[in-house]
Amino acid sequence: MNDEKKSLALAVVLSFIAIYSVNAFFGLNKPSVKPQPVPTVADAEVTDTPQTIASQEPIFQDTQSAVKEDTRLNLQNDAVLGSIRLKGARFDNLYLKKYKKTLDSDDDVELFKPQGTLNHYFAELGWLTLDKEVTLPSPSSMWQTKDNELSPKHPVTLTWHSNGITIIRKIALDNNYMFTITDEIENNSGTELEVFPYALISKNIKGEAKSNSVVHEGMLGIIDDTLKEFKYSDLKKGATKSLDSKGGWIGFTDRYWFSSLILDNNQNTNITFKNSDGDNYQVDFRGDRIIVPAHKTKTYTYKLFAGAKEIKLLDTYKKELNIPKFDLAVDFGWYYFLTKPFFYILDFLYGYLGNMGWAILLFAAILRLLMFPIANKSYTSMAKMKALQPKLNDIKEKYGNNNMLIQQATMELYKREKVNPASGCLPLFIQIPVFFSLYKVLNFSIEIRHAPFVGWIKDLSAPDPLTLSQMLHIYVPSFIDIGVWPILMGITMYLQQKLNPQPMNKDQARMFALMPVFFTFMLGHFASGLVIYWTLSNILSIIQQKAIMIKNGVK
Repeated sequence: MNDEKKSLALAVVLSFIAIYSVNAFFGLNKPSVKPQPVPTVADAEVTDTPQTIASQEPIFQDTQSAVKEDTRLNLQNDAVLGSIRLKGARFDNLYLKKYKKTLDSDDDVELFKPQGTLNHYFAELGWLTLDKEVTLPSPSSMWQTKDNELSPKHPVTLTWHSNGITIIRKIALDNNYMFTITDEIENNSGTELEVFPYALISKNIKGEAKSNSVVHEGMLGIIDDTLKEFKYSDLKKGATKSLDSKGGWIGFTDRYWFSSLILDNNQNTNITFKNSDGDNYQVDFRGDRIIVPAHKTKTYTYKLFAGAKEIKLLDTYKKELNIPKFDLAVDFGWYYFLTKPFFYILDFLYGYLGNMGWAILLFAAILRLLMFPIANKSYTSMAKMKALQPKLNDIKEKYGNNNMLIQQATMELYKREKVNPASGCLPLFIQIPVFFSLYKVLNFSIEIRHAPFVGWIKDLSAPDPLTLSQMLHIYVPSFIDIGVWPILMGITMYLQQKLNPQPMNKDQARMFALMPVFFTFMLGHFASGLVIYWTLSNILSIIQQKAIMIKNGVK
């Protein structure tokens, strides 16, 4: 095998390795004083221990069975449905009514789940003290209420009492995903009471599939006005990260769902991110100490968000409730300045057209129109280079294998003809941040989840489902099993490439010829909405480039 064939074979092998790798990846001085002791927020008390069998594997309950075991207070609005466990006043049963688990399912997305179920997920709030003689409510304490259901029009009141200390808890729910909990502590114990407010969210990830999404999934928060993100893998078994903040928020995030404890902007707070035992993770905060004199009352307000990451809603909470950077619960990526505006443009076009697929295509056309002057100049330069192709071939024939003389003569020709060979790359460099920003939008936007287009595309956030294996009825390895739209995109990319000047070096020419194949299989497992956008963008580029070539007399 000669050197050229070896180079081509190596290029093919490296290309497929790159395709597989990309798909696997996708598929961010105080004065010295004697420190005062403060309590810490312990891990959530295990009150529902799953049964074990001989293999020591736990037997988890289903949610319905776990819910029936406890006295509960129902809750409901237009967005959520569930209940609060009165033992511990725990938020551990919450469904998102507007979203289904899968495209073909009628089951609502389940966010919070009781302890004792697989992948429990819950929030609780309470009080800590250093005084061992004082009893405060624990996760196993029963709260009393005369109310039957929490709703936006009907806030509820829970009470707890012991040894002269009474806590009156008022819980309100808005029309979306925000709970407001106000605790009023009445101290009739006869002595001064020192307490600390705390809240936690606990989540178990046992058996959860590792996400291939490029959006952050794990723990996060705004700490002293700075976004902190921790993947589950960042905290090993027993690991703890403790931080201090004034204001902000902390919580857990998935691709589309999010829970968060909102911190008081006027108080110092100690925050902890921890991995208890490998599968159980917890985020919590402990507020400043509060002194409640005898026969006096103090109040403290918590806020808990639990729901979908609807960007416009998060922006509304950010503004109306003064929650710093609450929109960063959504992973906008490095190109925040592009990604967030892109979402709002797509959302506006969707409201106008009524179909997200057509909104993406119109968005592609608008972007192409905005980049028209730059692309026009670039394609004009490329058309001139195309016209110079015969002269470039003459230079190569004249100097044979003397690459130095070929390069010198080529640069002199470009200079004489006033052609800039690098200008043809400008549209591609502009497309890169646009591509990644749009890719982010299609991955994190709940508004695009399960959004249909036309034909077989039922979910623009998922890859094209009409794949080669389905069309040909044969086995195709998963990393090259792509759909119709990626193939169309590859064809348009090939046609566009044929309009460009061909590299003089044969190895480079072969590598460029492989690029459409490489991108076809690489993007074949990306969101179909992104592939549809790229396909139309290629078609518009071909039309524009062809028109410029005709104008410049290039065949």
